[in-house]
Amino acid sequence: MLSSLKNVFKIADLRYKVLFTLLIIALYLFGTNIPGPGVDYKVVQNLLSNAKSQGGILSFLNLLTGSGLSRMAVFGLGIMPYITATIIIQLLGVVIPKFEEWRDQGAVGQKKLTQASRYLTIALAVMQSTGLAFLFHGGGGGLFGTGANDNFIPDFTAPRVLFLVLSMTAGTAMVMWLAELITQRGIGQGMSILIFASVLASIPGYGSAVLAEGGKFKLGFIIVVAAAILVAIVYVEQGQRRIPVTFAKRVQGRRMYGGQSTYIPMKVNQAGVVPIIFASSVLYFPALLSNIVHWKPFQNFVQRDLLQPTNGVYIALYALFILLFAFFYVSIVFDPHQQADIIRKQGGYIPGIRPGPPTERYLAKALNRITVFGAVFLMIVAVLPSIIFSFWGIRGYPYAGTTLLIAVGVLMETLRQIDSQLAMRNYEGFLKQ
Repeated sequence: MLSSLKNVFKIADLRYKVLFTLLIIALYLFGTNIPGPGVDYKVVQNLLSNAKSQGGILSFLNLLTGSGLSRMAVFGLGIMPYITATIIIQLLGVVIPKFEEWRDQGAVGQKKLTQASRYLTIALAVMQSTGLAFLFHGGGGGLFGTGANDNFIPDFTAPRVLFLVLSMTAGTAMVMWLAELITQRGIGQGMSILIFASVLASIPGYGSAVLAEGGKFKLGFIIVVAAAILVAIVYVEQGQRRIPVTFAKRVQGRRMYGGQSTYIPMKVNQAGVVPIIFASSVLYFPALLSNIVHWKPFQNFVQRDLLQPTNGVYIALYALFILLFAFFYVSIVFDPHQQADIIRKQGGYIPGIRPGPPTERYLAKALNRITVFGAVFLMIVAVLPSIIFSFWGIRGYPYAGTTLLIAVGVLMETLRQIDSQLAMRNYEGFLKQ
């Protein structure tokens, strides 16, 4: 490990990429600690301690923004609007012909889709920051747990709110730019790296909250469970089913092409952490809606069940949504019809399977089978810590499994990129086969 790390800093180009990525991460974390204009910092401090001890939906949002959201920081929305916009554009590519046409155009079409994602990110940032400004002014409406009823924006005037919305929207645009800089000039995928940094920045505070609420024995038990989950995540993240593909021989001029064999890799966890983010977003929406719909039974249900991640109703709905979104997202990312058409056009075939519709049915069947295991794995990782904390009555950090899933997934992908860079220069990498 140490020798591989030393090899990274031997190569000037790789050393520059690593240091550049670390610099961007430091700048991002600095921005998550600068409160927005007009926000009462003393009330923010109370909210931070309340979010860790009371749980609530805010604990998950803080996990993805490095606690920037609870500070109403300049980078308070983090990278989430950009991720949401990217996923929406990706999903719309299935139903909007123009987006589907851009997707099939290669690099040129990808630039157009990226530009559409940027515009949508700004629109989402404006809507989210405006909604959060009113929510914070009203004390959060129970969004932050059971004890937050203070006014976070005492001078609530139109110019002040506009300034705050513009500041947070500009911060989101800058975070989006920083993420793209990491992708272009650093190491790893920019959005994933920033989420990884936010997750790591949140772990110490939530760990101390679990220690204060449950004691040393329960914290030690959680660490043992986390270690077991960590091993399982590494094992499953590397697992894949390889569908063999053979290309027929063809003669062009005086040369013969084809006759080679390759495979289509189907990862066990094809959807990554996206179903967990989708499920959390769906459960987060009623909390915002309860501040608009003043129907007492609905507000009581949201306050009692949907705002507490260790509640049985929340855990059951969370698990169900993860399963549904896992199948939905995988069906969008990996289209059996499109894959079968690509194989046919390239003159390939799966041994023992006829090209065309039989290949499509074969791929769909294989994808459904492997997605079952991936979706169940995601569900177990996400809800197991919540079940343990619910049994013990601890509300401090119910998203431990999600934290590990994000951290391990991003870290392994980044190490693969570093390994490929080292292999190109005949150096030994971090990951041993």
